[in-house]
Amino acid sequence: MRAVFAPDSFKGTITAADAARALADGWREKDPDAELVLRPMADGGEGTVAAFEAAVPGAQRMPVTVDGPAGRPVDTSWLLLPASDDAPNGTAVIDLASTSGIELLDELRPWDADSSGFGQAIAAALDHGVSRLVLGIGSSASTDGGTGMLRALGARFVTAAGAEAGPGARGLTEIASIDLRSLRTAPETLVLSDVTNPLTGPRGAAEVFGPQKGLTDAADRASVDAALTNLADLLGLDAGTPGAGAAGGVGGALVAWGARLLPGAGEVARLIGLTDAIAAADVVVTGEGSYDGQSGDGKVPSFVAAVAADAGARAALAAGRITADSDTSLFTAAVSLTEVAGSAASALSDPARWLRVAGRVLAERA
Repeated sequence: MRAVFAPDSFKGTITAADAARALADGWREKDPDAELVLRPMADGGEGTVAAFEAAVPGAQRMPVTVDGPAGRPVDTSWLLLPASDDAPNGTAVIDLASTSGIELLDELRPWDADSSGFGQAIAAALDHGVSRLVLGIGSSASTDGGTGMLRALGARFVTAAGAEAGPGARGLTEIASIDLRSLRTAPETLVLSDVTNPLTGPRGAAEVFGPQKGLTDAADRASVDAALTNLADLLGLDAGTPGAGAAGGVGGALVAWGARLLPGAGEVARLIGLTDAIAAADVVVTGEGSYDGQSGDGKVPSFVAAVAADAGARAALAAGRITADSDTSLFTAAVSLTEVAGSAASALSDPARWLRVAGRVLAERA
């Protein structure tokens, strides 16, 4: 028996790498002779750096301190991948979640959180001289249109009075002009995201994702949407570009900088060699914190299940919870931690323990 473990992180509770280890430990208790292969996954959000670190030999964490979204320093790191033919000075993997992510906030800051920490980490990688950037942009804390990130890379945002515009969505609404003369040049930059929303409009960053970041008032969202429209005009960006609305508009700012937006799960899978790992597998175990009605739209479990199907392998699912509106027909077996733990509170209190239990259950059912 060859089993591959390729879960996403269980957001805010356990990393993808730790989840894969726990599932594999549980599986091994039931099937000690199985060949177990760990390929923790990500879709561009939380855990993207960890997924590459676990899968790429010689990857090296590079510590950096950045200005976090709560207005205080954050000690974090980016990942340096070894040199390759197409990236002779190495590749930097940076995720927004660990630099400017919503999990770094004690309370939401819809008007003042920004993406500057993400830009500072990118600048640190550029200072190191890397040939390529791989950027995961899920779990943003702000709706600043990526202005904080661009500011950290040399852009200036100016008010009608000629002053520097402030940070966050508040500063975004003040911008009258942009000075890009000192903006750093982008190397090859791949942006990983599972979001295809445009920058503005009813499916845009402010309207769809603003409430998650604290923009609960419709008039506030309309104000930020208008500011994002102005920003797009100043950057020469098509606000309707699919994915431009990702991470509060960071996706659009990166496109304006010259980056390419790619489906997160698919690109992570390519770069960590998931397809090759699954090619000879009998079963593939995947998972995420909440498997719901939206999980079939480019999220890690559905993507991994499709790769498994192409390879003729069975797919199994472990999730923190599995909602009634979800489609589990892709999987030969599915188990929720809430089910095996007896309650959501118990599952959340010790996810590694219950993932080990889930691994044992799936070894029997899958």
